[in-house]
Amino acid sequence: MPRIQPVNPADATGDAKVLLDGVKASIGMVPNIFATFAQSPKVLEGYLALNKSLGGGLLNARLREQIALAIAGANTCDYCASAHTAIGKMTGVAEDELTRNLAGQSEDAQVQAALTFVRKAVTARGLVADADVQALRDAGFGDGEIVEIVAHVGVNLLTNYFNHIVGTDIDFPVVRATADAAAA
Repeated sequence: MPRIQPVNPADATGDAKVLLDGVKASIGMVPNIFATFAQSPKVLEGYLALNKSLGGGLLNARLREQIALAIAGANTCDYCASAHTAIGKMTGVAEDELTRNLAGQSEDAQVQAALTFVRKAVTARGLVADADVQALRDAGFGDGEIVEIVAHVGVNLLTNYFNHIVGTDIDFPVVRATADAAAA
């Protein structure tokens, strides 16, 4: 049971209603994480704005979802593993690749470099080495892309921690981010 209840979109008022109506119009549903963020409309507004901005950035949708999965695996966040597996499928990532991504692995060398970096950033609490950043450059990422990768680490840490703390009910097909995925 959630520690903080989501706002029922049908009962929402004011800014929460406007934001939740916008989410529903955009993606056809209101995920529980967004409904719970709506307990503070400013949190939901800020999250949606940053997500929208990054969605128009240098990283493609597939890589953004793969990064989110690697971070969900590192933090054993079942909600994010479930949500980003579903979204990753919509971006055309194969199911077996999504499973690998959850464990921080990829068959694509450039994606692997990004996943290795984000997992290191998470486990080292951001204290990465020069060589870790250089590995991204060696894989073909420019400075703007590296900045966005770091931003995605931050956004996904927010959602992983939020879901752990709040106990968000999973409203996607359930994918478990097991300890095995976190250890990979």
